[in-house]
Amino acid sequence: MSSRIARKPAAADTAAERPSIETLRARMDEINLKILRLVSLRAGLAMEIGRLKHHHGEVYQPVRERAIIEKMIAENQGPLTDEQVKRIYVEMISACRALEHEPRVAFLGPEHTYSHEATRMRFGSSVELMPLESFAAVFQAIENGRADFGVVPVENSTEGSVTLTLDLLIDTALVIIGEILLPIRHSIMSLSGAAGEVRRIVSHQQSLAQCRGYLSAKFPNCETEAVASNALAAKRAAEDSSLAAIASAAAGEAYGLKPIASNVQDVATNTTRFLVMGTRPVERSGSARADKTTLLFAVADRVGTLNQALNLFARNAINISKIESRPLRARPWEYLFFVDVMGHRDDPKLSRALKSLERKALFLKVLGSYPEGRSAAA
Repeated sequence: MSSRIARKPAAADTAAERPSIETLRARMDEINLKILRLVSLRAGLAMEIGRLKHHHGEVYQPVRERAIIEKMIAENQGPLTDEQVKRIYVEMISACRALEHEPRVAFLGPEHTYSHEATRMRFGSSVELMPLESFAAVFQAIENGRADFGVVPVENSTEGSVTLTLDLLIDTALVIIGEILLPIRHSIMSLSGAAGEVRRIVSHQQSLAQCRGYLSAKFPNCETEAVASNALAAKRAAEDSSLAAIASAAAGEAYGLKPIASNVQDVATNTTRFLVMGTRPVERSGSARADKTTLLFAVADRVGTLNQALNLFARNAINISKIESRPLRARPWEYLFFVDVMGHRDDPKLSRALKSLERKALFLKVLGSYPEGRSAAA
């Protein structure tokens, strides 16, 4: 009885089983058309929703947008990364939103700063960008109706709070409607990309501080100069071959600089938190873990009053994620306290705690409840 030996497929047979590049491209073209039809259908639905909600004036809905992106990330099975999926949907939402109304978003300019990057990260490309010269100008643009929203930095994980923003929050009628957590990745760049030609290093003062250790080790003999923004630093370096700028890679590319080194920040996890400012409060997400509320208050300068105020949150099982003090300008050595707590002001527990705090505090202002930044969407 003869045994039969299976024939190993020849290389030619295996190649014949594989689809050709032309076949794959044809399939891709079909999928592109399907995607276009579906995106157009989605845009039509967005326009219809916009007409239905037009009388409310609610163009930007951070809670709804975050829910969409988080759902898509949860469903993602690759090969795209979660960050790539997020960017695709941010741009899709941005384009559909612009069919209702193209938002005007103010930020501390010029373009190619981290504020610009945070604005694009949150609102996408289909917006009217308004780079302004100061934090106060950003607040004023929204208050005067020249801008719909504003993006301002409030704290950095390495260097702490941005006190100019905190001071503006005290008196403004605007509300916080979102937050953006932007990883800060500094590059040092010059016209030639040669470290040996650098005589002075320019950047924003916070960026210089965030790279203090690197500069001490790698450029001990170079002078440093603080300028108004990292984008301005890149512009200066593009005009003088003896200068190097610390800025984002995007800023360096915009001004034709070559990298000397990347990721030169002293702390790898360096992150800046930005606030999105608007005129209308946003709805709750429905989960205390999904929302954050920022408030400020003052209490009498007596033993135990601050502790009593903070205990109101503990009694209601509310987590305080941050507390910071700022001087009361009219009353030396007395302070306002900025507090971030988890939850939305309309949540029963937080609402109860705020009512109790209002009775104890000399002054209480809820600056806004908004989707918390540390989520799958962030």
